[in-house]
Amino acid sequence: MNIMSASNTTGTSNKQGIKVLLAGSLLQLFLGIIYVWSVFAAPVSAQLSWNIESVKLTSSFMLSFFVVGILVSGKLQTKVPTQYLALTGGLMLAAGTFATAFVPASAPWLIYMTYGVIGGFGVGAAYSAVLATAQQWFPKKRGFATGVSVCAFGFATVIFAPLVELLVGRFGLKSTFLILSGAFLAMVLATFRFIKLPQAAAAAAGKAAAALPEQKQYTLKQALATKEFYFITASLMLGTAAYFVLNPSFKTMAADRRLDGALATALVMVTGVANALGRLVLPLLSDKIGHTRAAFAALAATAVCALLLCFAQSFAFMAVVAVIAFCFGGYSGIYPVITAGYFGAKNMGANYGAVMVGFALSALLLPMGIGLLPSVMTKFIVLGTMAAFGAALAALLIAQQKKKA
Repeated sequence: MNIMSASNTTGTSNKQGIKVLLAGSLLQLFLGIIYVWSVFAAPVSAQLSWNIESVKLTSSFMLSFFVVGILVSGKLQTKVPTQYLALTGGLMLAAGTFATAFVPASAPWLIYMTYGVIGGFGVGAAYSAVLATAQQWFPKKRGFATGVSVCAFGFATVIFAPLVELLVGRFGLKSTFLILSGAFLAMVLATFRFIKLPQAAAAAAGKAAAALPEQKQYTLKQALATKEFYFITASLMLGTAAYFVLNPSFKTMAADRRLDGALATALVMVTGVANALGRLVLPLLSDKIGHTRAAFAALAATAVCALLLCFAQSFAFMAVVAVIAFCFGGYSGIYPVITAGYFGAKNMGANYGAVMVGFALSALLLPMGIGLLPSVMTKFIVLGTMAAFGAALAALLIAQQKKKA
């Protein structure tokens, strides 16, 4: 899609909005380091003589505080300029990564604090500020703006995973953390000043700001009082469960489905690319067919593919897994738009932060619960059923929209 044509919000090209979107996307690319911890796990375990499972737990801390950062940053966006929230978040990520380089082998658990808590919170704070800003610059193309932004966030895996391996192999683990912290610092200092809401940018330039769409702008308290909030949150939780449960086992599952070592490794790369594409394609599609309808389609596809895993083999298995990854990426692009569509763009940061609690529960609790099931087939059936329930909730939202129309 042509960026210039997609960015038309007032009848003229939204040049400032494009600058905001590009700067935010560059920052998002670096914030996406949150998904690359698995590459650090083995070298961290070796250097600190720390159990690999304990090392992997760092990603759970980072993801949990990522959601906390989104929620806190969202609440502050009506009081603190978004560029300063993006700056603070980026500085926290840089500081947490810098501190991680000096974690001693005598206290390896400090990584939970440096990389997990400080870094994760910082990523969430900046992520929320960038998303909220992008949506307000493109009120008629929210799917486009959100898709570009979260695609950059997801594409970080494709870039940073091999880069981190190269840096660790050439310079060592400590120097890699120091190099990354410097890169994060440089990027946030270069981009944060562009992350301004239309109202703030217009005031600085002495111009009139573009108005928000005419709809009720729900506060978080008001959004929590609606049944739509719980339908949205629950459907996100149920839809993302399949990816969170299956992702750690994609490579080992591939070996059981007649895929050799090279193809099993390729499968991991395919899921990363599918995830990034879903973040861009599904939000763009949602601008055409409706955001809730796009969510319903992704949830239904996830349900079908989870059930197909019961018997899919070889390349069919790769295709099914790729669709699940594609839909998972799409949820990251669609649900911020759905949240703004129902509750308004003004307080989107806070409202979407609350919706993301469903995402966190899906990432942290459901894998443990489903892991207790007796057989692999049972897990696939349960995951498919959960996604189907998510699709049903999306269908209820669509039905309510039709009644109000």
